[in-house]
Amino acid sequence: MSLLVVGSVAYDGIETPFDKIDRVLGGSATYISLTSSYFTDKVNLVGVVGKDFDDKDIELFKTRDIDLEGLQIDESGNTFFWKGKYHYDLNSRDTLDTQLNVFEKFDPVIPESYKNCKYVALGNIEPSLQLKVLEQVERPKLVVMDTMNFWIEGTPDALKKTLKQIDMLVINDSEARELTGEPSLIKAAAQIREMGPDHLIVKKGEHGALMFTGDEIFSAPAYPVVDIFDPTGAGDTFMGGLLGWISYTDDLSAVNMRRAVIFGSVMASFCVEKFGPERIKNLSEDEIYQRYKEFQELSEIPGVQRA
Repeated sequence: MSLLVVGSVAYDGIETPFDKIDRVLGGSATYISLTSSYFTDKVNLVGVVGKDFDDKDIELFKTRDIDLEGLQIDESGNTFFWKGKYHYDLNSRDTLDTQLNVFEKFDPVIPESYKNCKYVALGNIEPSLQLKVLEQVERPKLVVMDTMNFWIEGTPDALKKTLKQIDMLVINDSEARELTGEPSLIKAAAQIREMGPDHLIVKKGEHGALMFTGDEIFSAPAYPVVDIFDPTGAGDTFMGGLLGWISYTDDLSAVNMRRAVIFGSVMASFCVEKFGPERIKNLSEDEIYQRYKEFQELSEIPGVQRA
């Protein structure tokens, strides 16, 4: 099934306690598109880049069969650039530089050939732009949205308006608490779902993820990665694996949604093993499904009998 991905395409400068890189491909739409391309056969990307965007990165998208009709190339400036430094535990980071460049004027225009996509991924951009995307597409089967504390604090009204129009929200635990003012994730989840989305996934980093759908709560483990090199883009990669699998199977049943969460976690676990999207550029099908099997084994518990 076809998948529409809207978000940022950027360059990142990343420093961790172990190494650093001055410039690497990044952005929410980049990670979501590259990851979902391992599952679904039609990924359509909408974003904007500047005059400095490298031809090799265009070719990377093309090698993954990602359609770029919706990628705007603005010759008036450079591509969005972000630079950050991670602390030793890699759970927190400091932003050292943010240059919005052409992304500051990003106006998502959805090509006619994209408007009937069955699945839509709204990457982490301003909520009014996410809503503008939904105004341009025919009613999709599933709309999945990401957001962050910057929009929760800065544009709460626009965010809540957009939440009414989506089917699934994917955020981390601190964002869920901030959005609701509720310390309990269970209570926070109930409040968020009352705002609009039928499904909610709360990412908890190294502690896995929680999915709330229907009357069910599903807790997925995190893969015990030996060497976490760079956590940048892991959340977007999770979203790409999740929605890629759902789009591929075209199945919104509760059990398949659980599989999708695990595939999201699988892909995120690969992402953190190298800088930027380097690790997810050339994965094999065997690698992906072998790690899925390992995830299953992590949470498999033998039955017990009462004495």
